[in-house]
Amino acid sequence: MAISAQMVKELREKTGAGMMDCKKALVEVNGDMEKAVDWLRQKGMAKAAKKSDRATCEGLVTSVMSQDGKHVAMASLMCETDFVARGDQFQAMARRVAQAVLEHDPADVTGLDGIVGDEVKQLIASVGENMRLGKFARHSAAADTEAVGQYIHANGKIGVLVFLTCGKAASVGTPEVKELAKNLAMQVAATSPMALDASSLDQAAVAREREVYRQKALEEGKPANIVDKIAEGAVKKFQKEVCLLEQPYIRDDKKSVADVVREAAKAVNDTITVTGFERIQLAAE
Repeated sequence: MAISAQMVKELREKTGAGMMDCKKALVEVNGDMEKAVDWLRQKGMAKAAKKSDRATCEGLVTSVMSQDGKHVAMASLMCETDFVARGDQFQAMARRVAQAVLEHDPADVTGLDGIVGDEVKQLIASVGENMRLGKFARHSAAADTEAVGQYIHANGKIGVLVFLTCGKAASVGTPEVKELAKNLAMQVAATSPMALDASSLDQAAVAREREVYRQKALEEGKPANIVDKIAEGAVKKFQKEVCLLEQPYIRDDKKSVADVVREAAKAVNDTITVTGFERIQLAAE
């Protein structure tokens, strides 16, 4: 297929590779953008693409919790400029969107638009800047043994919810569990894990990483009998980077997140299980 200048430009933005290398990669894989990224990585010309690195969105992430503490919602509202995002009207609307998610539990953005869309349009007309509803998440505690950690980065561009389950309801309100929940939310905000642990990681992503490093090892002339071993080592490193419980703890990188969870459980003489998380980042919309 014909390789357009726009395709080359897009691949360069994703990978940081040179223009000619990007064009060659696209020619080699017949224009398949994802395969072109892998081809460049195999040649050592690019790092894994991060969508957040190339997106440019403004807006605000907000969260609200029900009075009984059993339900929590987080939502993002997008706009064109940081100037508008910092305005009182926009911030009030962002909180209104999160409240709508909490109260109505819409199935998708279309459902949410049916609830608050007209209000957003009125604000667009008022401030003269385009806006749109972004990602959102809602969680309801399944039992009184569940704890929720929430964190919004100071600039309002990243929001995280983390869900924990304790063995005893009395543990949920302890300072140790509250601190753990908040710190894990900060961990997720800072490191953007792909999954909770290796078992919940998308196996297609694992297979892709394995193949990238197999091909890279072959390109580097490594002996065929150790290529698979090199690839498996790279996969383990990949899992440590992208699985929350395997990551080095941001406050003490000599410990893993799993270690920190075990320490908190020991402190309250209970069991604590991290059951999931939600992360919303404006630039990743």
